[in-house]
Amino acid sequence: MKRAAVPRLLRIATGTGAIAFAVLSYEYLRLPDVRPLATVNPSSTAFMELREREAAAAGKRVRRVHRWVPYSRISPNLRRAVLAAEDSAFFDHDGIDIAEIKKSIEDSIEKGKPLRGASTITQQLAKNLYLSPSRDPLRKLKELMITWRLETALSKARIFEIYLNVIEWGDQVWGAEAAARTYFGVPASALSREQAALLAGAIINPRLYSPKNPRGRLLRRQQIILARMPGYEPPAPMPAAVPAALSGPAPEPADGEPAAEPRDEMMDEAVDPVAAPPDEIDPAAGPEPSPAEPPA
Repeated sequence: MKRAAVPRLLRIATGTGAIAFAVLSYEYLRLPDVRPLATVNPSSTAFMELREREAAAAGKRVRRVHRWVPYSRISPNLRRAVLAAEDSAFFDHDGIDIAEIKKSIEDSIEKGKPLRGASTITQQLAKNLYLSPSRDPLRKLKELMITWRLETALSKARIFEIYLNVIEWGDQVWGAEAAARTYFGVPASALSREQAALLAGAIINPRLYSPKNPRGRLLRRQQIILARMPGYEPPAPMPAAVPAALSGPAPEPADGEPAAEPRDEMMDEAVDPVAAPPDEIDPAAGPEPSPAEPPA
């Protein structure tokens, strides 16, 4: 009986493998062609359209606060702050940070912590451009395949430029230029170190953390990011070969929208001598953002 069962199990395994391969091949062929992004700025993203549908369903005014600016017009302070906060190894990996995933798994096993996010900037961009926030395994698989396509078709600097221009930075606020003008009244090129660190600290949940009215946790994240920023040197500006694309009205102040408190591995793990301890920060009011500095 046991010998008879072996061929049957092999047939089942072979059939399952063939079905999985067929599904993967089908999904891969349906993935978006990212090659045009090398020379064309995206005018919209899946996340922008999702938020607009949500606003319409809730009876809110639908708007899109977004203005594209070239990489050269985004402050080096913000570039450093985002690298320090979101993906310290961005220029060293190929879109998937294996070392960070391994560390997350080890922490989960050794310290009994839930698995923390290890998404790279390229993975976040893939999700923002084409997918959704869902945790569906097929969605995650598509994200990984699109990540590979982005890394193959685009330079790191171009991936970073698109990311900084399209990510969510508040209630219907998208990209660095809109965020800088909405929260600080300055262009993205003029963001100070302190302002840049606040913006980078809010990326983890931009509808919960407001750079305009920072509270205790966001202020502590800001201090941690400020301490890390000197170790990151973003690439020099690229030639302005891609025309800037405008989308929606000129930036205007936006109210933040409460959301669920996210897991914050930066606050879990960072031991930073500069960061103020929680009991020294007034959760009801924080210091005003520093005045804008001239571009570096």
